[in-house]
Amino acid sequence: MAQKIGICTGGGDAPGLNAVIRAFVKHGVRHHDWEIVGIEDSFNGLLSEPMRLQRLDLQSCKGLLHRGGTVLGTTNRGDPFAFPGEGGALTDRSGQLAAAVESLGLEGIVVVGGDGTQAIALRLMEERGVPVVGVPKTIDNDLSATDLTFGFMSAVEVATEALDRLHTTAESHDRVFFLEVMGRDAGHIALSAGIAGGADVILIPEIPYDPARVADKIQVRQALGRPFSIVVVAEGALPLGSGDDRAERRHRLARAGGAAALAKAQLEGRIQAEMRCCVLGHLQRGGSPVAFDRILATRFGVGAAELVAASRWGEMVCLRDGAITAVPIRRAVTQRLVDPAGQLVHAAAATGVELGAEVLGRSWGLLAASDQNL
Repeated sequence: MAQKIGICTGGGDAPGLNAVIRAFVKHGVRHHDWEIVGIEDSFNGLLSEPMRLQRLDLQSCKGLLHRGGTVLGTTNRGDPFAFPGEGGALTDRSGQLAAAVESLGLEGIVVVGGDGTQAIALRLMEERGVPVVGVPKTIDNDLSATDLTFGFMSAVEVATEALDRLHTTAESHDRVFFLEVMGRDAGHIALSAGIAGGADVILIPEIPYDPARVADKIQVRQALGRPFSIVVVAEGALPLGSGDDRAERRHRLARAGGAAALAKAQLEGRIQAEMRCCVLGHLQRGGSPVAFDRILATRFGVGAAELVAASRWGEMVCLRDGAITAVPIRRAVTQRLVDPAGQLVHAAAATGVELGAEVLGRSWGLLAASDQNL
């Protein structure tokens, strides 16, 4: 009898989710003759009455590679250990989910999601005996176990294109534009897009910024005959003195109307310029994945199938030094932030980008020495 494997997508959507599904199904059907069941809206499809499932076969893979979103649907409100019930009360329905997996005859579930979804998957395996294999997914690129996550490059491309467009209108009207991008508590999107899009200032959560330094950068540009400026702001960026409490930091951002609005308010009265905010929001999640993400997602899907075939439950595929490998899910859910002393920060600062603080990025002097050994 052919093995029966489930697959679901959880958390926020990201370009490349369908490419993962496609690769997993193609590999599983062609090489292992698996019967693959798509679970709709993360784990919620197993808790619905009747259950919401899709049969996934080669026919269902047509047209998925370039398609954004996820054909299985997704949600960030799908924790079976704290499932919203009547009146908003949270109930533990993980036992019901495990019973559903058993009743369907599923060998296990491939879970495509970020840190929250992977943490739930690990708990299902450890507490309810549901075998799981993980595939990392987040446009924020903030999972420590993998060098890159699919969806990140697509989000950076969207933000870079937005910066290209803002440059023309900023220069035409001598304005200062603040572009807010996603990333939660990490500044990977802001830093990469800011460098690619020629931003004058990049503000990220890992480097609390001094508004006076930002104002000085804009004033220097004005004195040099460049009366416009572009400021990229990660959605978690805050000025100096904001503290380390995550809940309080997010509350402050919410009160201000977002990180870009707060940064703009910090410059009121400090510079003489017309200022505007632009928030990309969910535009960064939508649309077709760029080529890099299609390839990475395909590699992840194939890697997940190989983990299932080897019964390596409890592991997650990842990208390390250009190769697809795997790590225990427990080691995969920690957060990876921008290194303020890293080479990417150094590259930005070395090319004149203001980061709101003095940064000491690593230089590349060692690279010249290592070249001599070739």
